[in-house]
Amino acid sequence: MNESERTGTSARGARPPQFAFVIDHRKCIGCHACTVACKSENDVPLGQFRTWVKYVEKGVFPSARRHFTVLRCNHCDAAPCVEICPVTALHKRKDAIVDLDRDKCIGCRACMQACPYDALYFEEDKGVAEKCHYCAHRTELGLEPACVVVCPERAIVAGDASDPETPISKLIREEQTSRRRLEKGTQPRVWYVDALPEALVPASHVEPPTYLWSDRRTPQPAVPPGFEPPADLVASLDVAHPPQWGWHVWAYLVTKNVAAGAAVASPLLALGGVAAGIVPEVVALVFLIATVALLIHDLGRPERFVRLLLAPNTTSWLVKGGWALTAFGALAFGAMVAKLAGMDGVARALLWANVPVAALTSGYSAFLFRQCRARDLWHSKWMFATLVAEALACGAALALVLPGDAQIAWRLGAFAACVALLALTPLLEAAGLPATDQARRAHAIQAAQAKREAHLMWLLCALILAAGLGRDASLLGVEGLGIAARWLAAGLVALVLLLRGRSFITAGQAVPIS
Repeated sequence: MNESERTGTSARGARPPQFAFVIDHRKCIGCHACTVACKSENDVPLGQFRTWVKYVEKGVFPSARRHFTVLRCNHCDAAPCVEICPVTALHKRKDAIVDLDRDKCIGCRACMQACPYDALYFEEDKGVAEKCHYCAHRTELGLEPACVVVCPERAIVAGDASDPETPISKLIREEQTSRRRLEKGTQPRVWYVDALPEALVPASHVEPPTYLWSDRRTPQPAVPPGFEPPADLVASLDVAHPPQWGWHVWAYLVTKNVAAGAAVASPLLALGGVAAGIVPEVVALVFLIATVALLIHDLGRPERFVRLLLAPNTTSWLVKGGWALTAFGALAFGAMVAKLAGMDGVARALLWANVPVAALTSGYSAFLFRQCRARDLWHSKWMFATLVAEALACGAALALVLPGDAQIAWRLGAFAACVALLALTPLLEAAGLPATDQARRAHAIQAAQAKREAHLMWLLCALILAAGLGRDASLLGVEGLGIAARWLAAGLVALVLLLRGRSFITAGQAVPIS
């Protein structure tokens, strides 16, 4: 066997090889040697995996069979992790390997939401993402990846898939193969021979309370009624992939919408003859600062935020969102200064200029969520409109609680209209979801959590009515009822949005993707 056959690289000219994997499950014995070799070669921490073997048992005794499936990074040609990474830490090399620069990574975990294969994990000690890099330190020396070398059955084949003479190309050409989740458009570079089809489809099998040799590190995934997998298809061994986005993200959605809503309300209040002074601008800036603080705190180390500004990946909506936040803050601050300086014309111009920027500040997360290709619940085509509607409700809530009764009927009517729109947005959002099992299952989980929101919306309607009647204390005989109801209604809007954001983020991550 010559050198090119041993490493699977091309001997033709200086063209970079296009590395890939074939997993031949006719040979795999489920021994986990690949997992152990990978962990040893790359110092993978306990409890984390760059490659792992999932066991799926199909059938009922005595006609049951255990199927092994080797899962790992697919080194996609259209890698969504590369697209979403805000600091180019993830990149596609000329030899087709998707690699990660640990010195650049800021720990935002966006890549983990973008990858449809659960191929990345978060290394807590270093505060960075990690993944398979095809043992690039070995392939650059003409050696095979550690998992390939150690496999006792040669079930893992690595090499240059662009050279028709390499063993991997012959396998792909001559055998019937399958690849994972082609519907995601990632163009994965891992081919499977004779893999159990159901093992390659997430959430298609029963997730038991315990595994074959261990307890689960994370709870069983929620299975809504109507989504139960066949009882004779059980994942008896797998690894944990806990949710990566939590309270920082759903709180940031609310603070961002409060800031954007205040900026939209400011020129409209002036147009309606309500003297709000600099209150909307102060609210916008305070909640903008809170938004940035949440983003930075979520990274763990504040100095990392600077990398997003100094070395941005312009394809990432995390970067574009940062630009929108910066422009929004500059316009809001400029309008506040102009108001304080008595430059009413300049203030008006800045306020109106900030309205579309505020809409983008609120809605850019819709495009960020679209880049999270692993999470179908986040892909509603009406997500931008939903976020803007939430910002409008926040702006109307701010207008409602401003002191004084100037134009109170108009402010109350605007608030009621925005609350009505807010009540309709879940229906709009659901109508725009992709027609996939993952989206439907995640939406069913989210809907089960939304009952509290529905009750709060009814309470909001009652408070709006009380606020309207309370304008004339003689109607209800309670002095100050209208003001109290207005403040309670505004607070309930924030609570509804917080609960809605929480269910949206948690339900989106509740469906297995590997």
